[in-house]
Amino acid sequence: MKARISALLCFAALFLNSCLGVVTDISMRADGSGKISLEYRVSQALESIGRLDGNERWPAIPVGRPDFERSLARIPGLRLSSFSSKDQPAKSGTPGARDLVTRVTVEFKDTAALTAFLGSAAGGASLAKEGGNAPANLLRVTLLDPAESPANDDLLSLLREVSAGYEIGFSFSAPAEASLTVVPSSVSPASLVSQGKKVSFTMALADILALGEGLALEIRW
Repeated sequence: MKARISALLCFAALFLNSCLGVVTDISMRADGSGKISLEYRVSQALESIGRLDGNERWPAIPVGRPDFERSLARIPGLRLSSFSSKDQPAKSGTPGARDLVTRVTVEFKDTAALTAFLGSAAGGASLAKEGGNAPANLLRVTLLDPAESPANDDLLSLLREVSAGYEIGFSFSAPAEASLTVVPSSVSPASLVSQGKKVSFTMALADILALGEGLALEIRW
């Protein structure tokens, strides 16, 4: 079970993780450049997993500015413009529990840098043009691949327990009118703005982890 949890932690380093809440806000300009504002919460339970079996030097997710700078350096067109990190009371509501809250702003120079970042942070990302006289941009971000959905009932129960109180939020400000579609359409997010210059999605992490079909967002503008 520990190996399976560790695999999930690595897969969802920035977007999806047990004991982790993430809010991602993307703002894109007409030329394809823009910025990503990222806030994520890591519980003490998650930090302790990264320290098991002598792995103290290799935390499950980047927790410091040097970690982010090294990660971004692997993708051309990205720049870390701000970083802050501090302890706050845990979202789980457990008395005395603390979260490490990290806020990061990343600038991207083009859509290739954006999709590369999202692809490394989530389950995958792609940007394409849809046909027609006025072709639309289609950004697809996979938050949970069906192959990564916990199949074991005991594991799913554990993940739901430790992720209680945490949410995944994703918003996108487009240079034109945009629409956001949740795939599969049967998913019921806690909050959804599907039309406008800024579209957004929020859902409890525990509910996402229970989705056997996986989860993706499609944004068109």
